[in-house]
Amino acid sequence: MPLTISSTVKSYPQHKYADIAKSILGKRYELSLVFIGTTRAATLNQQYRNKSYSPNVLSFPLNERTGEMFICPQVAAGEAAKFDLSQEGYVGYLFIHGCLHLKGFEHGDTMDKHEAKWRKHFALK
Repeated sequence: MPLTISSTVKSYPQHKYADIAKSILGKRYELSLVFIGTTRAATLNQQYRNKSYSPNVLSFPLNERTGEMFICPQVAAGEAAKFDLSQEGYVGYLFIHGCLHLKGFEHGDTMDKHEAKWRKHFALK
């Protein structure tokens, strides 16, 4: 599973992103993961979703086997405690969340169950 990771921020949590993506999306899916700051996150959110805030994660399917994901570690850091996760664990959870969106899931009970399963499988705390 081709996974490209880039960053416009100084640091981001290290996880087995390729393993997570392969487990959820399959080995033939091509994914670009970019860690971004709050300004870029807000710009993308305004441009593509007409929302005026910095989101924690954005995921964009490009076709059935290709997608892009943007995670803002700074926003995630401020939200992690609400989910009873470390900052690092929450970024991993957001990656799972974004992958499930790329897989076609929408918010709701089914997605919540899949998130819990993958969070446990990858021991995110």
